[in-house]
Amino acid sequence: MMSRVILDEQAIRRAITRIAHEIIERNKGVDNCVLIGIKTRGIYIANRLAERIEQIEGVAVPVGEVDITLYRDDLSKKSASEEPVIQGTNIEVDITNRKVILIDDVLYTGRTVRAALDALVDLGRPSQIQLAVLIDRGHRELPIRPDYVGKNVPTSKSEIIAAKVKEVDEIDEVTIENK
Repeated sequence: MMSRVILDEQAIRRAITRIAHEIIERNKGVDNCVLIGIKTRGIYIANRLAERIEQIEGVAVPVGEVDITLYRDDLSKKSASEEPVIQGTNIEVDITNRKVILIDDVLYTGRTVRAALDALVDLGRPSQIQLAVLIDRGHRELPIRPDYVGKNVPTSKSEIIAAKVKEVDEIDEVTIENK
C-alpha cells in the first residue's frame, strides 16, 4: 500500500491557525462559543483551536468532547459482551443558547457528524451549531457541509485518508493511500 503525505505538521498547524481566524471572524469574536471535538481525534484538534484562539483573542474558549458511539447508525466496534464501547462525553458547560463549533478530523459520508448532532441535541439546545474539519474528502451521503475546512481533498472511494495527531499517533500528518 502506497501512501503519500498531504498535510505535514506545519501544514496542519497553518490550517488550524486559519480555521481559528475564520471562527473568530464569522462569530465576531468568541463570546458565547464552545468548541466540541468528536472523539477521538476531533478533541485534540479542538484543544489546538482553543489554544490558537486564546493566543489571537486573549480569551479562553470552553472545550468539550462528545462520544457518538451510541448514536451511530453503522455501529461496528463492540465489546465482548456485544455492547457498544463507550468512551464518554465530557462537556463542562451548558451548551444551551451557545454557539457550538463541532470539530472532527475527516469529513467523509457525514454519518459521524449526524451522530454528533444527535448527541449534542440530547445535551441541550445550542443557538447554532457550526462544523470545522481538518479534511473534507467529499462523498457525502447526508446533506452536511462544513463551515470551516483545513483542506479539501477530493478522493475516490478506494482511497483511505489517515489523519494522525501527536497526542494519539505520535506524529502530526495526514496521508492518503489506496486500499
